Amino acid sequence: MFFKDRRDAGRRLAVALAGYRIKRHLIVLALPRGGVPVGYEISRALNAYLDCFTVRKIGAPGNSELAIGAIATGGARILNESLIAELRIPRAYIDKVTQFEAAELDRREELFRRGRDFLRIENKTIILVDDGLATGSSMNAAIKAIKNQRPKRLIVAVPVAAPQALSEIGKRVDETVCLQTPDPFWSVGSWYADFTQTSDQEVQFLLDDAARNWAAA
Repeated sequence: MFFKDRRDAGRRLAVALAGYRIKRHLIVLALPRGGVPVGYEISRALNAYLDCFTVRKIGAPGNSELAIGAIATGGARILNESLIAELRIPRAYIDKVTQFEAAELDRREELFRRGRDFLRIENKTIILVDDGLATGSSMNAAIKAIKNQRPKRLIVAVPVAAPQALSEIGKRVDETVCLQTPDPFWSVGSWYADFTQTSDQEVQFLLDDAARNWAAA
């Protein structure tokens, strides 16, 4: 199964999540940037509130795309200790990058939320959304941070995932919903016809539109 783009993937994923439409106190949290177009379509279909939940990757020295950990809204940090040991990465480097990414996380929170308060999620049903799962490091950081706020139920929903990553995530949440788990996986973008990077402006527009629709309803 190939997806036309992220919003197409969100509409298809919403069908698999249709049983949650009747749930009260339902919140869709999307990981920006790429998870927001997916989450936007899910929130529309399920008549749920949409918000972003920001995560920043901690990249390895000389290869920022290789995640050795991640931080999330609320200060949660997940580290891949085995990879850190294998690469012999000093703690001083990890702490320095964490501090830098924390500042960027705060900047993006302010940029995307634009003065809107983050909703209390205690005793709420949370659907946590991204455009796909490769290693799961960002999702794991988000899960840790969200669990600290004691939701009633936590569901991770993604259009596509690496089988091993989805299996590991499934041990940490109440339910996972995924449309396909290809093996070999290659990459998240391999399963989209259009995987153009989501811009800050698109994230702002979708979150603003979702907030207006929610207020009107």
